[in-house]
Amino acid sequence: MDFWPEFLASSWGREFVAGGFGGIAGVISGYPLDTLRVMQQQSISGSALKIFRNIIVNDGPAGLFRGMTAPLASVTFQNAAVFQIYAVLSRAFNSSSQSKIGDPPSYKAVAFAGVGTGALQSLILSPVELVKIRLQLQSSSHAISSSSSSSSSSSSHRGPLSVAKSIYKTEGLRGIYKGLTITILRDAPAHGIYFWTYECMREQFHPGCRKTSQESVGTMLVAGGLAGVASWVFCYPLDVLKTRIQGQTKSSSRKYNGIVDCLSKSVREEGYRVLWRGLGTAVARAFVVNGAIFAAYEITLRCLFSNGSNHTQQYDCPNLSQSQSPKKK
Repeated sequence: MDFWPEFLASSWGREFVAGGFGGIAGVISGYPLDTLRVMQQQSISGSALKIFRNIIVNDGPAGLFRGMTAPLASVTFQNAAVFQIYAVLSRAFNSSSQSKIGDPPSYKAVAFAGVGTGALQSLILSPVELVKIRLQLQSSSHAISSSSSSSSSSSSHRGPLSVAKSIYKTEGLRGIYKGLTITILRDAPAHGIYFWTYECMREQFHPGCRKTSQESVGTMLVAGGLAGVASWVFCYPLDVLKTRIQGQTKSSSRKYNGIVDCLSKSVREEGYRVLWRGLGTAVARAFVVNGAIFAAYEITLRCLFSNGSNHTQQYDCPNLSQSQSPKKK
């Protein structure tokens, strides 16, 4: 029973918990937009507004949150692992000969740490996103071009565990990790841009805050939002291909034999614009989600450090009614 108090008293324990809270805030705030993005990427036609109306009419508001259990159930560990791995790698890549004790990691170290973090977290994220995408696409409401409203199949509205078991039964372990390669190709460079942009933007908006941690909550939200937008714009074509690869089942009308085949068929059938379909929705979601993630992470981390008595660095828990978060002692 002494494990959790000791764990939370350590820097690793606090960073892990703060990362979990950040991930939860991100999933809840941006999931409806994520559902619209996935359906736009998979469909042949249909605007975000048309898809939104179709979901509300057929499934009600709950349809926008279908499949959220899978990422929400795993997000505490996944996002906590991301921030923890990033913290470790950013220190490892930082040149000790060029920095003083207490200085934040260099921007170069931040970028390299982000790339490594993105590659490693794909091992966790790929199966979770596979189940999420299957759940989001299984509803008949995403078939926008079809005016017929056929009855739902027996497999409709299954939970994430049921979908995961079905994938494993029909496709094996390889099926569970379908799309892993393209997930790594998407997330490794995207995370490098993600963390680099956040560190640059927070310093730009509030000079010196990387050392003092004095930035306001507004700075966290905007810097985090811009970091998310930058990373999504960079990796979006790969995300479209990933959605299509992971969304296909044995009964799918379209079959792709790998990344190159998916790219070739998608462009040949729908033009190069298909690679950017749903970008507007993704950008809007990215700003909301990643602003929430970084703000929740930073605030939780500082609150946890303010309650610690045996760590060398102490933080004051920020008062959200104030425009500025307090200094690090």
